[in-house]
Amino acid sequence: RMLAAEDFNDDQKDAGEMGSGHAVTALYEVIPVGVKNEFSHKTDPLKYQAAPTEKVYGDELMTIKVRYKKPGEAESRLLAHPVTATPVSLASASDNLRFSAAVAEFGLLLLQSEFKQAASLQDVLQLAGGAIGTDEGGYRKDFLLLVKKAEGILL
Repeated sequence: RMLAAEDFNDDQKDAGEMGSGHAVTALYEVIPVGVKNEFSHKTDPLKYQAAPTEKVYGDELMTIKVRYKKPGEAESRLLAHPVTATPVSLASASDNLRFSAAVAEFGLLLLQSEFKQAASLQDVLQLAGGAIGTDEGGYRKDFLLLVKKAEGILL
């Protein structure tokens, strides 16, 4: 759920819950400071937005913050984890990451998002097709079939 930045620390605000043992995948496209792009004007001035004259944050790329409550407690606790800039090529990323990226790209295409840039169904098929992995339950292969069916509708 969308949550205003100023409400992140407010335990009275509901931002959606995850139960113990649940997992969530969040994908971010990071545009480094100083890289010209058409989306920069849409970002808020946050921690890493301004290029410092010296490396204030070292090799930090971003900080992931999550608030959680222990069972039976009313007050939330903060987990903050800085993520360092360790470049990894998409080709060497895990099957799970590559497949998730393909699903996200497909979503951008379906929404005709302004952020899709040069995305294409062929890119989705190639990326997802190379990340099938063990595919327990056949869901990834089913996704490829769905994308192929969408080709006839979206083209």
